[in-house]
Amino acid sequence: MTQSFSNPLVEQRDFLAGTSAIELDDKAVITVSGEDRLSWLNDILSQKLDQLTRGDSTEALWLDAQGRIVRDFHIIDDGENTWLITFKNELQELLTQLQRMVFRSKVVIADRSRDFVVIASWGVAIKETFISCELPLQWIDPWPKTSEGGWRYGSDPTEPWEYREALVTVEDVPRVWQSFTKAGTMALDALRVAAFKPIGPNEIDEKSLPHESDWLATAVHLNKGCYRGQEAVAKVHNLGHPPRRLVFLHLDGSAHALPNSGDEVYLGEELVGKVTSVGQHFEMGPIALALVKRNVSLAAELTIVSGTERISATQEVIVPQSAGAVVDLGEFRARKK
Repeated sequence: MTQSFSNPLVEQRDFLAGTSAIELDDKAVITVSGEDRLSWLNDILSQKLDQLTRGDSTEALWLDAQGRIVRDFHIIDDGENTWLITFKNELQELLTQLQRMVFRSKVVIADRSRDFVVIASWGVAIKETFISCELPLQWIDPWPKTSEGGWRYGSDPTEPWEYREALVTVEDVPRVWQSFTKAGTMALDALRVAAFKPIGPNEIDEKSLPHESDWLATAVHLNKGCYRGQEAVAKVHNLGHPPRRLVFLHLDGSAHALPNSGDEVYLGEELVGKVTSVGQHFEMGPIALALVKRNVSLAAELTIVSGTERISATQEVIVPQSAGAVVDLGEFRARKK
């Protein structure tokens, strides 16, 4: 992916103005077709998908049995096919695992990544979007609204987020650049961080729970039927607390460089977390998202160690320390008797 074509701060403004777009060549495109496609997807992913209607956009998580995030999906349905947009990492392994889960369901899975390019825009439609069943295939991010069946632990983000991803055939991509200038991914990173928006693979590691990043708000339906990882998700949400929480960091602008994803975060001499995403915002300056231990003081000033640099950072709450444990234990035990 191209991080920047000129000045990433100018590219941010152009992207927000709707005059530039961003090619996301790290994105894969998968179709699921067949009469059982929606019920099958509903059974394996965290979002309620069995009642998707033509033109709906949503997002969902694929979890393991312990409720940890394996990957996220951006989903569009055209009435005949369900289109999944996800990151390309370990794509062949994903396709193999999905195929193994088909069993007797009337479902056909196809990798369309060589046929389509995912292009991001802000608040405006890309005319060259592929037309399927007379429907422009454009995913509209539900963030920051809380979807039906979802739950947001923190307050709604104040920064606007009008993000879209269009599916464009490889042949039509040159036509897009006749209408839009090109922006790099650094512009999108900064806007996403400012909007508190988690995304794979940045905010996903081997321990990630959806509760930690407020992903319950748009990617998990808490009242749907069974799916892999559901019991673990419900247990943490109702009775426990996620061990980590996503925080927004304002970074000391005097550092010579921005930190990197994966850099360690310290409270004094104690290692308390890691940076997941970084951006240079045209208004806020250097900012980041980080996953830190739940009980780290909200008022504490943190330090990011990036190579030989030590960068000071102040927190802004995304997921509060109180996240989870929504069921009153006294009342719960009384009902059990």
